[in-house]
Amino acid sequence: MRKYKAMVLSCIDPRFQSKVYKYLKNKKLSGKYSSFTIAGAGIGVTHKKFKKWHQTFWDNLNASIKLHKISKLIVINHKDCSAAKIAYGGNKFDSSIENKMHKLSFKNIKIKLKKKHPKVKVNFKILTI
Repeated sequence: MRKYKAMVLSCIDPRFQSKVYKYLKNKKLSGKYSSFTIAGAGIGVTHKKFKKWHQTFWDNLNASIKLHKISKLIVINHKDCSAAKIAYGGNKFDSSIENKMHKLSFKNIKIKLKKKHPKVKVNFKILTI
């Protein structure tokens, strides 16, 4: 069985797809990762506004570890994220609030990953559209 290097968590935003592909290609990961794409990426799998989605992500990660023997999770969020705006729900949403939301999602993923899969490494990236 081929050993894949990573699972990539990224956002569904159509403006973002070519950036994710290019980023992963530059990291020499083409054909070496499984993919999980959901609105908000890290925010989508951690924020309480999207709570019904959380278990689906962790179930998919579990399957990817078993099926593809991955050893790394790469979480790629992006700026100008509409899911972050939905999650925040306030009128005064700005880039500093969005940055805090991204960082909090990364922190929450790292904590949960360490408990569930301590051997799986994690990398985080925020791309600009």
